[in-house]
Amino acid sequence: MFAAVVLGAATPAQVTERTGLSPKQAATALRRLRDQGVIAEGADGLAVVYDRFRELARSARESKPAAESYGSGDEQSETVLRTFVRDGRLVRLPAQWERKLVVLRHIAERTFEPGVEYPERTVNEKLRAWCEDAPVDHVTLRRYLVDLHHLHRRVGVYRRPATAA
Repeated sequence: MFAAVVLGAATPAQVTERTGLSPKQAATALRRLRDQGVIAEGADGLAVVYDRFRELARSARESKPAAESYGSGDEQSETVLRTFVRDGRLVRLPAQWERKLVVLRHIAERTFEPGVEYPERTVNEKLRAWCEDAPVDHVTLRRYLVDLHHLHRRVGVYRRPATAA
């Protein structure tokens, strides 16, 4: 919508035509942009109020909340975790192996205390919480954690080793 006006659409009909929106949707979007003062209608038709746009962009940038910190102490790991973990949930498992290792280590450290034994049912419940709405299941996570020695399994009981894996 905004881009259509930037690119020269001077009337609501032109905006509708260029965006593929219905006339009602275009009118609603234009009204919202006018209400924010980003678009004005003058003698030459619709126009962008660039000063207002810059002001809103600046204020949005300044009010942006600080990025969530995962306590890894490493900016590269923090970037990976911000990409693949949100609100204590796994968004998806990275395809790249190095990133996958960072995410799996984070899950192990946040979920299981070193030296504490967990029955399989408890491990499954804890990992299910990570997988909620993610395209990966708790069984896959559990296998990775065991294969990478973040968890040790013995007769249906899991334990995170005291030393880093």
